[in-house]
Amino acid sequence: MWVFSSFLTLPFSGLQKNKPFTLSLLRYKDLFLLIFLVDLHVGRHLLTSQYSLPGNPVTKHGHIDLRTSMDGKYKEIAEELFSRSLAESEMRSAPYEFPEESPIEQLEERRHRLERQISQDIKFEPDILLRAKQDFMKTDSATDLEYMKEQSQAPKELYPERELVPEREYQRVTISGEEKCGVPFTDLLDAAKCVVKALFIREKYISLSMQSFCRTTARYLQEELGGRPLDLNTFEEMPESSVSADATVHPPVSETHPYEVLDPASMPPGLGYTCKMVDGVVHVYTQNSSELDLPYPDLQEYIADMNMMMALIINGPVKSFCYRRLQYLSSKFQMHILLNEMKELAAQKKVPHRDFYNIRKVDTHIHASSCMNQKHLLRFIKRAMKKYPGEIVHVEQGRGQTLSEVFESMNLTAFDLSVDTLDMHADRNTFHRFDKFNSKYNPIGESILREIFIKTDNHVEGKYFGHMIKEVMADLEESKYQNVELRLSIYGRSRDEWDKLAEWAVKHKVYSDNVRWLVQVPRLFDVYHTKKQLSNFQEMLENIFMPLFEVTVNPSSHPQLHLFLEHVVGFDSVDDESKPEHHIFNLDSPKPVNWTEEDNPPYSYYLYYMYANMTVLNHLRRQRNLNSFVLRPHCGEAGPIHHLVSGFMLSENISHGLLLRKAPVLQYLYYLAQIGIAMSPLSNNSLFLSYHRNPLPEYLSRGLMVSLSTDDPLQFHFTKTIKIQGIKEKTYIRVAYRFETLCEELNLITQAVRSEELETVEEQGSLCMGAGPARR
Repeated sequence: MWVFSSFLTLPFSGLQKNKPFTLSLLRYKDLFLLIFLVDLHVGRHLLTSQYSLPGNPVTKHGHIDLRTSMDGKYKEIAEELFSRSLAESEMRSAPYEFPEESPIEQLEERRHRLERQISQDIKFEPDILLRAKQDFMKTDSATDLEYMKEQSQAPKELYPERELVPEREYQRVTISGEEKCGVPFTDLLDAAKCVVKALFIREKYISLSMQSFCRTTARYLQEELGGRPLDLNTFEEMPESSVSADATVHPPVSETHPYEVLDPASMPPGLGYTCKMVDGVVHVYTQNSSELDLPYPDLQEYIADMNMMMALIINGPVKSFCYRRLQYLSSKFQMHILLNEMKELAAQKKVPHRDFYNIRKVDTHIHASSCMNQKHLLRFIKRAMKKYPGEIVHVEQGRGQTLSEVFESMNLTAFDLSVDTLDMHADRNTFHRFDKFNSKYNPIGESILREIFIKTDNHVEGKYFGHMIKEVMADLEESKYQNVELRLSIYGRSRDEWDKLAEWAVKHKVYSDNVRWLVQVPRLFDVYHTKKQLSNFQEMLENIFMPLFEVTVNPSSHPQLHLFLEHVVGFDSVDDESKPEHHIFNLDSPKPVNWTEEDNPPYSYYLYYMYANMTVLNHLRRQRNLNSFVLRPHCGEAGPIHHLVSGFMLSENISHGLLLRKAPVLQYLYYLAQIGIAMSPLSNNSLFLSYHRNPLPEYLSRGLMVSLSTDDPLQFHFTKTIKIQGIKEKTYIRVAYRFETLCEELNLITQAVRSEELETVEEQGSLCMGAGPARR
């Protein structure tokens, strides 16, 4: 054995015997090859040594001749490396410090020359030199070594027994033993039952509303537990087209604008159905006054399921089990990174024409009224002041005001405006102050400017706002790989809000292949009720959902809304979640028609009635072969934990989810169900949680389905670029790791439940056998 330290004594020709030689002066890669070659050169002397360890007898054998035809060449290479190292050591003042006379090109040329030398000699000494090459190239596993050997220049007929290593091979971490989860079997069984019951509850509500449920989780629930077939085929899957891996795929470009087809004859015919809201949920009746069978969840069943979920998340053994599993997932991910980081990086480099900038990214949480940055808004306001100074943009006390008059009343000119003057960037003053954050939407602190420039319903019919959104869309189309889901507001104050919104989109042709719409409903019933705009909560629900049912039954009744809804993907529920809730949603809660209190309904109350009406609407639109909608609310940003329980039961995805860090049971359930969480650390940093405490890295390491989103670029961004928003899982290795880890967790809980069922069957069988002789 050779012993290495800061000095090394090498008995080698060309050097004085027993004279120390400084290793730090050698190049790291040259040293690896050098030590190996020297070891090979003198190895035969070591193998024939007559000395042994104390206590071990020495057995004399004949002389083993390990000389090869390459020994002379090895010696020449080693001596050349020594001479170069000695020559370079005189010019270097410190280890790993290169003088100006040693450019990178020369070092790389030397490296390639050594690689070629090894490749040429591979046919003579394949095993030994491949190990040297492994050290030299820093490969890290026997799999890489075998793969390099197959790819070498040696004739394949010399090694017919070797098979190619699978391309997707990577290092895996497994746990063996009877108790893999580290908790007693009884606790495991109880926790597994609770987790499986919660997953079945979510599957019931998600399937009923035609939203998507994780297919991997559904397969384990169905196959392992032998339950009923899960209704997951809500939509017919589109067959995949066969394209090459390096082919670029872009959305098809339509010949006509999608908002130009307003001919009622081209729309589906009317059905003559009538709609009526009963106890907060729309019912549809045929011409014979018979009610259509459009299912929705029963309120009593929903309350019972929610109470069960609330009891589950505070169960002690279940909390301990879920916490330990989450810790295990975090540690396993760190081990995976340690073992496979270089493999992932290498596999990522092999993908042609794809890097972070030209993979498709979707911003799933961004509000349309703040999708531009401050500089963009400032330039647009200045252009509008120069281009439309005499246009009437506002009516004050029956008198119209032009754009120039509006700014004159504020003693401002285009020259005075700046980003600092706009004062729309969220700062530390907005932390835990949602009221101050909302005021940041007002340019220069003036609500009139917000109405003029970033509203769809104003005196100019949203002209300026539409032009600004189209400029943002043009930037997205130019980059090709950026997509967003912009949120537009429906407040529920009047029935014509939907028609005005659709008219704004169609009239100004606000459309892009890179953009889809979500409709957000602010939870502001208490404000509207105080202003006498609404008499009860059911009136708000009617204003939100009745126009949607009418256009579904008869598209020609609202032709513009029919076209607009083709590009709407779902609903969102927004407002300050930290506001105190003075009511608990239960069976004693007043029905929507009787909710005339000044207090706002609780979060779960809003979400249930939005979900119930959306479910009925989805079933009706499916019968008409129209697109359906999903529920993706703001959830878990602040406030009580039951917000996340409602989101788990009723929503396909959520936004924020910060409170999951305080609820290990819910966090584990969100992981098993693979519920999407659109997170916005910059937004949270200005409102509820400082940046360094954000749980996004923790969620990602544990395998939760998280994504980065911008939320409000107008308040949080300084630059034009909004595209660096997304989390790129590296290549197939990371995807395979995520899938296998999820399957492992699902298998753990389903097998625990399954084992108890088998034990119960065996006990019943033994009781029957034992009772047989007694009966005789």
